Amino acid sequence: MNSTVKNVLCLTLITVVAGFGLGYVYDITKLPIAQMEENTKLAAYRSVFPEAAGFSDCIEGYEGGTSVDGFEGITADSVVCALDTSGATIGYVMNITTKQGYGGDITISMGIDSQGTVKGVEILDISETAGLGMKAKESKFRDQFKDKAVTAFAYTKTGATSDFEIDAISGATITTKAVVNAVNSGLALFNTLGGAR
Repeated sequence: MNSTVKNVLCLTLITVVAGFGLGYVYDITKLPIAQMEENTKLAAYRSVFPEAAGFSDCIEGYEGGTSVDGFEGITADSVVCALDTSGATIGYVMNITTKQGYGGDITISMGIDSQGTVKGVEILDISETAGLGMKAKESKFRDQFKDKAVTAFAYTKTGATSDFEIDAISGATITTKAVVNAVNSGLALFNTLGGAR
């Protein structure tokens, strides 16, 4: 009986000390982790909209994780305004997640200016097949969207001949289609936000 009480007290003491220790470490690391996440997010915004002087949450009533109308399995996680040096809105940056990837969810960040031109596309999260679908992260694929003003993109396996066509990644049609649909959902969302000005 004595050893049981002793063991319970020891375990309780260890649990309390460990709990305080974890709480202390959490308090110390909370701000640096939040700052690192913010810096990573801003770096992604700048990579897809390099002309912007800054970014701001400027869309009243917009909630992240909203499904994009007409695009099943695609959600807009966040939308921020890209600003010029005077603080005027010159476009948007959107983070979009599609569930249509071959290996799971794919999250992209895309910039689109006020005239409806796609300024850039970055892959934020992807777990596709190495050597095939993972090629979506390469600039050779992503840059096909850059500086194009179209209403929607389509992928092709026979070689792009128009601005709206995107060369499919060889052996990764599902990944290609998922990314193209995610970008198209961003273009559709842009139109609901007011479209080209």
